[in-house]
Amino acid sequence: MEVTCQRCHQPVLSENCFCPSCGLPQLVYAADDDSGQHQPEHWADAVRDASSVEWKPAIRAAIVFAVPAGLLCSGISPVSILGIFWMAAAAAWAVTLYARRQKPAWITMGAGARIGLVTGILGGWLACSISGGALFVQRYALHQSAQMDSAWASQVIASQEMAHQWTAEMGQADAKEAELLRTQVQAWMMSPWGHAGIIAFSLAGNAIFLLLFAAGGGAIGARLLVRPRTEI
Repeated sequence: MEVTCQRCHQPVLSENCFCPSCGLPQLVYAADDDSGQHQPEHWADAVRDASSVEWKPAIRAAIVFAVPAGLLCSGISPVSILGIFWMAAAAAWAVTLYARRQKPAWITMGAGARIGLVTGILGGWLACSISGGALFVQRYALHQSAQMDSAWASQVIASQEMAHQWTAEMGQADAKEAELLRTQVQAWMMSPWGHAGIIAFSLAGNAIFLLLFAAGGGAIGARLLVRPRTEI
């Protein structure tokens, strides 16, 4: 007969002490040599909810991997283009380190996602701080503002030329309106506040992607890297 969990009714192997889906402690039956009957035995250790997280050790585990991940994801890193994958891997290993230190019988994917989210917050904040700090140093400490503005102007002009080619294919009335809008957008992008706003928006968007991939990496780490204990 198939054994199912009393809480979530998912299938549970007979030797599992905890439900692999919700973490509920299960009864384990052992054979009695004298009577031939099976007597239930309870898990002797303290019962621990698989969906709960002990945050002090979880944060320590997150910091261990968030720091190098934040460095790899920052603008000064030559491999920052792969930042979302660095952060997902860091979150998965943070969950694994937490599980090895705390030795829970099992943790749910939701708990792993929360640990991964903390890893992403720490690593994303570090990456954005380093990227912003590098731009500040480059502009004001190294006095490279002219080179930075020139490079930015080249990017804006290139993007606006592509937009101009697109508007050229439109009707005459629509093309005039699109050209006026394009000119206004270009003027805003070339302004100091426009440049700063786009950079800030890019950093914020990058941080959001890092958070999402970190949460996913933590959930995957809980699912694939953390193995349930099946022996008493």
